[in-house]
Amino acid sequence: MKVLELKNIYKTYKIAGNQEFLALKNINISFDKGELVSIIGESGSGKSTLMNLIGGLDSDFQGELLYNGKNIGAFKESELVDYHKENIGFVFQSFNLISHLNLLDNVAMAMTLSNIDAKTRNKRALQVLTDVGLKDHVYKKPDQISGGQKQRVAIARALVNDPDIIIADEPTGALDSDTTDQVLAIIKGIAERGKLVVMVTHSDKVAAHSSRVVRVDNGEIVEDRDREPIHHIQEKNIEKANSKNKNLSFFSAMRLSLLNMKEKFSRNMLVAFGSSIGIMSVILMLSLGNGVTSYITDTMNSFVNPEVIEVNKPAETKDDTASENLSIQEQQQAQQAQMMNMFGGAEPFTNSDIEKLEEIEHVTSAEKGYSLTALGSNSVSYQDNETMIMQFISTSSNLMDSNLTEGEMPKEGEILVSNMLAEALNEDIIGKSIDVNIVVDEKKITESFQVSGVYESTGNAVYMSYSDIESWFSEEGVELEPNVLYLHADDADNADFIKEQVKNLGYTGSAQETMASMFTEMLDILTYVLAAVAGISLVVSAIMILVVLNISVVERTKEIGVLKALGARKKDIRRIFVSESFLLGVFGGLIGTVLTYLIGIGLNHFTNKLFDVSIIQTMPTYILSGIGISVIISMIASFLPANKAARLDPVESLRRE
Repeated sequence: MKVLELKNIYKTYKIAGNQEFLALKNINISFDKGELVSIIGESGSGKSTLMNLIGGLDSDFQGELLYNGKNIGAFKESELVDYHKENIGFVFQSFNLISHLNLLDNVAMAMTLSNIDAKTRNKRALQVLTDVGLKDHVYKKPDQISGGQKQRVAIARALVNDPDIIIADEPTGALDSDTTDQVLAIIKGIAERGKLVVMVTHSDKVAAHSSRVVRVDNGEIVEDRDREPIHHIQEKNIEKANSKNKNLSFFSAMRLSLLNMKEKFSRNMLVAFGSSIGIMSVILMLSLGNGVTSYITDTMNSFVNPEVIEVNKPAETKDDTASENLSIQEQQQAQQAQMMNMFGGAEPFTNSDIEKLEEIEHVTSAEKGYSLTALGSNSVSYQDNETMIMQFISTSSNLMDSNLTEGEMPKEGEILVSNMLAEALNEDIIGKSIDVNIVVDEKKITESFQVSGVYESTGNAVYMSYSDIESWFSEEGVELEPNVLYLHADDADNADFIKEQVKNLGYTGSAQETMASMFTEMLDILTYVLAAVAGISLVVSAIMILVVLNISVVERTKEIGVLKALGARKKDIRRIFVSESFLLGVFGGLIGTVLTYLIGIGLNHFTNKLFDVSIIQTMPTYILSGIGISVIISMIASFLPANKAARLDPVESLRRE
C-alpha cells in the first residue's frame, strides 16, 4: 500500500469579485516510503498549495488524499491534530523557530504538545540534535546560531516524533552553497532511513539530489520522472513515547507563557504594574474603611467593661397609620422620644423583664441602672459657672477604673463627672461641691453633690450611684424605676452571645453600640462606594491587557502557524494565551498587594505619630480578593485575543512576515 496517494485532487480559492481560482486540478499521484521527492515549479504553479494539502494544513479540497488508505480530507479535527503530531514533520525555508525558546525546547515542542513528560522529551530532543551535529548548542536561542544550524534544528524538530513523512519547503532557499550541500545530505539521509521526504523547491540543483522529480505547472502535474534510487539503510529503532493525555497540559501552557513573558519582560511588567494600580486602590479603600471602623468600635468599647452588657428597653411606638392622625406637635414629641430612647432608657424594666434577662445562658446577675438623657433642660453649676449636661447616669460595673483621669469612683453622696464637663466648668472641681439640676416627670429638682473624680467619656455626663439617685428622687416625691440593666457575663468571651440573645428577646444594647453600629454601617457603605470608584481603573487595566494580547497575537502569528503545523489544537493555542493573561493577573495582583502594604506602612506611621492609631488595616481576605479580581479581569480580557489566535489559518499564519 502506498503511504500517500492523491486521487483526482482539485483545489479552488475565492478571489476578488466572488470569482474562483483553480489552484490544483486533476492531481493523481502516489508516494512510497523511502522516496526523496522534489516537487518543482515556478512561483504560482501550485506546488506550495500541493504541499499544504499533503501536510494537512489545508483540508478544503475536492478528491481523495489518502494516508495509509485513510482520506485526510475527511479527518475530524482531532484526527488531523494526531496526523500533524505523529505522522508528518515540516521543514520550512525560513526555519520558523520560536525565538524565545532554546533549541532543545524548539525541537521538543511537538512532544510538549503531546504532553510527553519532560525527561522523555528532553532525552529524545537531545538525541536528534546530536544526530544533526548540534549537541553542544542545545541551550542556545535561535538568534545565537547560524542559518545552517537553524535549518538543522528545524530538521531535528521535524524528526523528533519519528513521523512517516517529512515535508521540506525550500529547505535550502536561505542558505549558502556549502551549507546547502550539508542540509541536503542530512535530508537524503532521512530518506535512506525509510522516510518519505517531499521537498518543494525552485531549484533544479536541489532537485538533482532527489530520487524522483515531480514538476507542477498551472496547477497540474506536467512531469513525474524517477532519478537515481535511494540506497536504504536499516533505520534505528526508536521507542515512541506514549501519553495517556496526548494534548498540551495546563502546566506546559503555563511554562510556555512564562518563557514568552520573560522574552518581553519589560513590557509585561509594565502591563502588570498598570493593572496593579486598580487592585491597589480597591484594597487600600477596603483597608482604610476597616481601619476607621475598627478605630470607632475600639474607642466605643474602651469606655465599658467587656464582661458587662448594657440593656435598654425600646420605647413603644405607634404604627404609621396611627401616627398620621397625630398633630405635628405630637409627632415631634414622638420622634424626640424615639431619639431619647436611642441614647438609652426611655421605658422602665419590670420584674418580669429582669427575670427573663437573668435566665439568659452565661448571665450571672443583673444590675439595675438609670439613665436620663435631655437636650437643654439639665445642667450643673459651680459658683458662677453653669453648663448643660446631656446624660445623668447611674454608676455601674460597666464603668472601668482605667478610664478615670482624676480622682476615684463616687461613694455615698458623691458624683462622677465626665472630662468634657470638668473642662466646661473650667475649674479643678475634685472634692468641690456642685449643684445638679435635672427635670424628672416634668419636675425640676436640684441638689448639691461633691465631685469624687473625672471620667473619660463622650459628651457632658454626670454619674451617681443608683442608691443615691433613689434616695434623692424619693425625697423629691419621685419614684425611681430602672430603665437600664447591666448583665454580668461569666466570661468576656460570652458577651457577644449574650448581646445576640438580648436582641432576640426584643431589647436593645447601649447607646454606644447603637451609635457605633450606625457609624460602621455608614462607613461600610462609603467604603464600598469608594472601592467601586477605585475599581473603575480595573476596566482600564482590562482594556490595556486586551490591547497588549492583541499585539502579541499579531507578533506571534507565524509562531501560531508553526504550533498548528506541529499539532496544536485551537484549544491549545487558546490555553497558551489565556495562561499568559492569568500570569499577568497574578503578577498584577501581587504587585498591587505589595504597593498597598508599603503605602499602608507609610500612612500608619503618619497616623500613629499624630493620633496613635493604625488607620490602614488590611485583611487577608482583601489580599486574596484583590489577586482573584486581578486574575478574573485579566482572563476575561484575554478571551477575544485568545479566540482570535485559535482561529488563525495555519497556511496564512506561516506566510506572515
